[in-house]
Amino acid sequence: MYLASLTIRNFRRIRSATIEFEPGLNIIVGPNNIGKTAVVDALRSLLAGTDDPYPRFSVDDIHLPKGGTASGDIVFDYIFKDLSLDDEADFLHGLKVDSAGQAEALLRVTYCDADKSGRLRSRKVCGLHNDIALTATMLENLRSVYLQPLRDAEFGLRPSRSSQLSRLLHLLSDDAGKEEISKKLADLDKEIKALKAIVETQEAITGRHNSMLGDQLSQILAVELSGSDFTKFASRLSLLVDSFEIERNGLGYNNLIFMAVVLSELAKNADSAYRSLIVEEPEAHLHPQLQAVLLQYLSDIKVEAGERPVQVFVTSHSPNFASIAELNAIECLVETGADVEVFHPRSVSFGKGKKEKLKRYLDVTRAELFFARRVIFVEGTAELLMVNLLAKRMGCDLRNHGVSLISVEGLNFDSFMPLFGETAIKIPVAVVTDADPVIVDAKGDKQPHYPSATENITVSNNTALMKGREDEFVKVFHGQKTFEYDFALHEKNRMAMLSALKDLHPQIGADLESEVKSKADDRDKAMTLFTGMFERPKGKSNVQKGAFAQALAAQIEDNNLEIEVPSYISNAVKHACKP
Repeated sequence: MYLASLTIRNFRRIRSATIEFEPGLNIIVGPNNIGKTAVVDALRSLLAGTDDPYPRFSVDDIHLPKGGTASGDIVFDYIFKDLSLDDEADFLHGLKVDSAGQAEALLRVTYCDADKSGRLRSRKVCGLHNDIALTATMLENLRSVYLQPLRDAEFGLRPSRSSQLSRLLHLLSDDAGKEEISKKLADLDKEIKALKAIVETQEAITGRHNSMLGDQLSQILAVELSGSDFTKFASRLSLLVDSFEIERNGLGYNNLIFMAVVLSELAKNADSAYRSLIVEEPEAHLHPQLQAVLLQYLSDIKVEAGERPVQVFVTSHSPNFASIAELNAIECLVETGADVEVFHPRSVSFGKGKKEKLKRYLDVTRAELFFARRVIFVEGTAELLMVNLLAKRMGCDLRNHGVSLISVEGLNFDSFMPLFGETAIKIPVAVVTDADPVIVDAKGDKQPHYPSATENITVSNNTALMKGREDEFVKVFHGQKTFEYDFALHEKNRMAMLSALKDLHPQIGADLESEVKSKADDRDKAMTLFTGMFERPKGKSNVQKGAFAQALAAQIEDNNLEIEVPSYISNAVKHACKP
């Protein structure tokens, strides 16, 4: 039995959204203030209980439409699937049949009827007609543990009657085991009480106590183990880490230890029909390597003999989690103007091999796309270095507009583009690519083409295919040839390019400067400069585009050079930064 979907209506920033879950690990990602905590609180509204009180909401938590007023009830609908026969019996009144003829449980929590202080009353029901109240037995069958972001794992591991360690020991001990531990403790207590130091300590205390109160008022005192039965022993049990007390261990490692104890207790709990762990922002205490270790474990939790599966919900705004998680495990919260919507990457239809390629390319930097409010994709290092600088020259700071600038390292746009658009993540996306036009010579062979700034060109097949995928949100922008060539079509830019080239390769720069000056028009000058740097004859070293872009950016910034932004770059920036 697992939670297959959660529908949230009229709650905080979310007007209406359905989140679909997998049986194992589920990672809810999104930028700050998008609604991840709202999803957690919606989960806890049904799954909290023993360790964590159900959340309370007020009229301030009702969704407030832009320009409107808050009204109506907060409603959470939960659908559980893969029910066993015992599960069906436990949730009989909440059962319905899905499109495949399988039984599933529909549960609902509604917050309504505000009191004078504005606090809303919760109502937990089940079934298609939402008129049958959830029983205490049903709620007890939903076992969950919530780990909040800035949790005190040390406190959770500290000895106490209600500690997770104590509960795990109780769970794993049968009556015979408890009796055996109690007997061992009683025998040990007798041995300790017979020791000379203990005897003398008791005599000293008893003598002083009797002389103080007298025979009539004094009490019978005994120095002995305070935890001489199983229950007291369990409440005083503690963990040592590398022979040190838990208090002396690091916060991040304590969080991992605490999760291990919690997961063990959940998996061993055979009394509950459903078990889940809700972890909010685990990156708060873990450096990237430990984040990767934790995610790898949560992604593939093995169900040992005698254990039950545990569904895990993790909210995160860490690209580390998004970069190494399976796409099927990710749920994206996306802001689309007035509303917050949910996007399921697992629902995207990728071309053959494109999904696998995307997974390989989703390193930490590119995984930023799941948290972006706007995106500009570029081909490589040169554009990555220059587009941000050119945008600033336009008076547009990409970071201030929430734009993520991401390089796909080549022509791998087709692996990223399916994630965006009218049927996917609805945010402005600009794809900046080369036109790479060619012409056919008299022999029928394709030759590189160097067009003028105003010439009509035929773009490459790859660029044409991407243009065919454009919609309201995703736009493709290209120049006449490549970034460096288009940049060189402008006189102001050629001066900056030659200065940067002379810094890197003084002789090549001096030779090209003379050649460029000898040409008559912008096209010939741009072609001479471009080919002289990047298409040199066989046997001669070409200028590295990345190194040149570094030098060019330094020249422009350090010397405050006046430049002209190619129109296709400016149009891409305007699309990504549009209101």
